[in-house]
Amino acid sequence: MKVDDESCAVAGHIEWAPVRSLWIGGMTLSAVMLAPLFVTFGALLLFFGTSAVTLCLGHSIGLHRLLIHRSLSAPRWLERVLAYLGTLVGMAGPLGMVRLHDTRDWAQRQTACHDLHAHRTTMLRDAWWQMHCRLILAHPPAFLLEERLARDRVLRWLEATWMLQQLPLAAMFFWVSGLPWLVWGVPVRVAVSVTGHWFVGHLTHRHGPQGWSVDDVAVQGHDLPAAALITFGEAWHGNHHAWPGSAKLGVEPGQHDPGWWVLLALRRLGLVWDLKEPAMLVPRTGLRRVERPRPTRHATTAFPSVPGSP
Repeated sequence: MKVDDESCAVAGHIEWAPVRSLWIGGMTLSAVMLAPLFVTFGALLLFFGTSAVTLCLGHSIGLHRLLIHRSLSAPRWLERVLAYLGTLVGMAGPLGMVRLHDTRDWAQRQTACHDLHAHRTTMLRDAWWQMHCRLILAHPPAFLLEERLARDRVLRWLEATWMLQQLPLAAMFFWVSGLPWLVWGVPVRVAVSVTGHWFVGHLTHRHGPQGWSVDDVAVQGHDLPAAALITFGEAWHGNHHAWPGSAKLGVEPGQHDPGWWVLLALRRLGLVWDLKEPAMLVPRTGLRRVERPRPTRHATTAFPSVPGSP
């Protein structure tokens, strides 16, 4: 982000994003209408399996922890494979996800920001805003994409064709097992993934347990322990706000982080390296403890010294 004196995270207006709205609206309507008609055991297994792969390997590890936060390193070919899997989630292309995430994070780090970036409205209105609209800031910062991403031809291709990437999957699923696999493997998976991503974000930016707080910012992060496993660790969002550069999201003892478990397995295979943890990072300005972790005999997590730490 290139920020100047006029950059403002508050002033702006919300407008309908027709392409995005029709995309997720069409997927959701198809899922609601067709899923009950084509339920099979195989289709359900396909739904859970493809959702796990695309959300964990693709979104959580590939897009969020790797491309956006650079909290680990991986060979270029694996980075592209993970970005492809993240694209299959159906939220946006890889470069669009970086832009959306960086803009939102910048806004949340200001002393005040627009209600859209803070999820500061009713649940139904926030769902409409987040999945069907876009915020046009009057004085936004300039978004500067990392050069190695901007010049990557594979990532640019995925960005230009991110909706079309569902078509090969749809054709393959239909060829293998007909409409049940097509319905549950594409529209149901996309609708559930995108809606679930919004829902967890809505909750974790509003209330819940909080082990860390950051002073003088518009939005705090909160944890959603009940969703830790199904979000592959992403529900430890209070931890993420505290340590955004950490590849490990479940940083406290007993906090389950399946995404981190996958990364450890990949590191054993030599496919990823330089996995960052809080002890390796410089604490954010204004970071402080708001509650102590529960004592455990197996506590191994270490944190740099921050105000209020135990």
